[in-house]
Amino acid sequence: MFYWLLKWVFVGPVLKLVFRPHTEGAENVPDEGAAILASNHLSYADWLFMPLTLPRRVTFVAKAEYFTTPGIKGWFQKKFFSGAGQVPIDRSGASAAEGALNAAKRILGEGDLFGIYPEGTRSHDGKLYRGKTGVARLALETKVPVIPVAVVGTDVVSPPGKTFGSFTRPVVRFGKPLDFSRYEGLENDRFILRSITDEIMYEIMRLSGQEYVDLYATQAKALEKEAAAARKAAGEKAAPSAGDTEAA
Repeated sequence: MFYWLLKWVFVGPVLKLVFRPHTEGAENVPDEGAAILASNHLSYADWLFMPLTLPRRVTFVAKAEYFTTPGIKGWFQKKFFSGAGQVPIDRSGASAAEGALNAAKRILGEGDLFGIYPEGTRSHDGKLYRGKTGVARLALETKVPVIPVAVVGTDVVSPPGKTFGSFTRPVVRFGKPLDFSRYEGLENDRFILRSITDEIMYEIMRLSGQEYVDLYATQAKALEKEAAAARKAAGEKAAPSAGDTEAA
């Protein structure tokens, strides 16, 4: 109930009035039945705008900590995230990735829509990064279609590292459903999983118009930090010390 109150009464109407998000291809999302919505990830606002464009509920998985924080703050946090269409990662799995997969399978098994960001984290520079193969494994194990999604403009509304940015009209594009039934029974073949994931990412790239980088986003962020640290060290080394300045 709280999900629908947020979507149709408290949050949704305000977002629609202020930002007027534009939707393309919503007819590609089935009116009923399970499906995976695989989207790019430019901003934390993505999970607000993408579900807003559909009449159905879209569920994501979120860190279990959002649901287990003690006290009044934790209670409100739990109510908000669960009400906003997020469920905690199933910690019965051996890892967070397996826990997320278990939670996703439960949602899809109930015939609902499940939202996932194959990149695994937000893009720090607006580029599209290599997808993780969990989305492919999920598609094969649940035998449901994957609908590629591109969200454009949310990084302007809420840029990485900032709470608010500037005004723009976000666009949400839904591609045609991708059927991977031809790979049935091959969910443990890493080459097949990579092939499926790359196909999904190609469709997301085509819909979003983003530049694609064949690196995981976490790797790209680490390399950028290393490069920044190297530039800083080189600059400090090149700068004259106070003693050098006085001697001159």
